[in-house]
Amino acid sequence: MQAGDQAFSKKRMRRDWPFYWISRVNGRYVQVLEKRLKPLNLDMPRWRVLMCLYEDEHQSISEIAEASVLKLNTATKIVQRMVADGLVTTRVRPTDGRATDVGLTPYGDRMRQLAMAEADGILAASFVNISSEEMAALNGLLEKVFDRLGDV
Repeated sequence: MQAGDQAFSKKRMRRDWPFYWISRVNGRYVQVLEKRLKPLNLDMPRWRVLMCLYEDEHQSISEIAEASVLKLNTATKIVQRMVADGLVTTRVRPTDGRATDVGLTPYGDRMRQLAMAEADGILAASFVNISSEEMAALNGLLEKVFDRLGDV
């Protein structure tokens, strides 16, 4: 697909420009999720770290930064605030003393579960009448675009 193709008509650029929709969907999702996280005293940066630790018990700050698409120094500052909040602990990685691992505290795990319940509710409400096949196709397309952007 080229920028000059009919799909990218200047007249209807907003409706036909995929990044317009990606930005709008993400923006709306962030607004809704932030509203639901606020009563839990969580924000989007903390949410990102909690979700990075959802599948893995410990991750390095570098791994969290990569998964969250954050700069390393930003991820480090977020983790430091989360340590102060009692959500996570840090340790030197047993297999590599150069890496700092981050893990959830029991309180952090409880907050992660509460935050995930909010996110699950948003997901369910957002994808009504969208099949699992359509969801898989959407995820596949977005992953391809994400990967390609890494090569640009």
